[in-house]
Amino acid sequence: MKIIGGKVFKGGIFKDEPLYIKDGIITDTDPADGEVVDAKKAYVIPGLVDIHSHGAVGHDFCDADVEGLKKITEYERSVGVTSYCPTSMTFDEDKLAKVFATAKAYKKSPESARVVGINMEGPFIAPEKKGAQNGKYIKAPDVDMFERLNEVSGGLIKLTTIAPERPNALEFIKKLSGKAVMSIGHTTSDYDTAMKAIEAGADHVTHLCNAMPPLNHREPGVIGAAADNKNVYVELICDGIHIHYSMIRRIYEMFGADRICLISDSMEATGMPDGDYALGGQKVIKKGRHATLTDGTLAGSASNLFDCVRCAVEAGIPLEDAIKMATINPAKSIGVDDKVGSLEAGRYGDVLIVNDKLKIEKII
Repeated sequence: MKIIGGKVFKGGIFKDEPLYIKDGIITDTDPADGEVVDAKKAYVIPGLVDIHSHGAVGHDFCDADVEGLKKITEYERSVGVTSYCPTSMTFDEDKLAKVFATAKAYKKSPESARVVGINMEGPFIAPEKKGAQNGKYIKAPDVDMFERLNEVSGGLIKLTTIAPERPNALEFIKKLSGKAVMSIGHTTSDYDTAMKAIEAGADHVTHLCNAMPPLNHREPGVIGAAADNKNVYVELICDGIHIHYSMIRRIYEMFGADRICLISDSMEATGMPDGDYALGGQKVIKKGRHATLTDGTLAGSASNLFDCVRCAVEAGIPLEDAIKMATINPAKSIGVDDKVGSLEAGRYGDVLIVNDKLKIEKII
């Protein structure tokens, strides 16, 4: 395949050059035959990489249903997400084992996104900052439990959220940071404790600003610690609801374009009409783009990742940087950038052709 006439996103900028794909892989060599796609001056960008999403279209990863996961990934592909990390909620080990086994059993189809890992968001979190997680199943970080679940998943756990103030948390991070990305989140942690976690091996923050103390001039907390460590990636739910546009601009100024990972944090109400849904076994009410528990707590997002790219641009983030934050950054943060997240040779030929109104015209 040859894609011509478009503005190809490579190295963080748009280039007027063709893009070649052979046997599903991007190549530097003109294949000389096969389909020719005229992008007609549109943007040619990598398929998006969503590393934090619980579900969509009436299905949740924690349903432990392979067919449900397939429906989620079909929806994700339809909105431009070609690489996906299904994300768990806080449950007991027996339940999570069944959930993670579905990711191992999942088989990609031409109509679905590829599963590039699992994001294990609970249960090693702080009760005080549980957000929409079910506090009944919260427990202290447990290395053996992680190892058992990782084995059940086929080694797919790429991210796990840790509240570093919890018992055994720093030891957990030290022992497992080589096996999965340790992400600070759902936490009451102060600056010093967060710094200790980063020194122990944590290099990621789960949905920055949400479910953690705010940035304060005397108590900078997790946000300040992450900003002070250039190796730390931060997730940002850029749906226009979880984070005010002004704060999105401040975070962009603090962390730059290379350390922010846009995420959807979507749940089963995404892509569905208003009504009652569930998240982690708890009732969720969706009204427009808002999804809340019955007590008003934000319950994930009802937006997809491409919506978040649009929101980032609306907030004032340059288009090139917003694309980077939804493609190569999340891929790098979990170590899959050798396969996805860019249009460099050797990567999967996951391509979106997008017009100047940020509408997807073609998914390859």
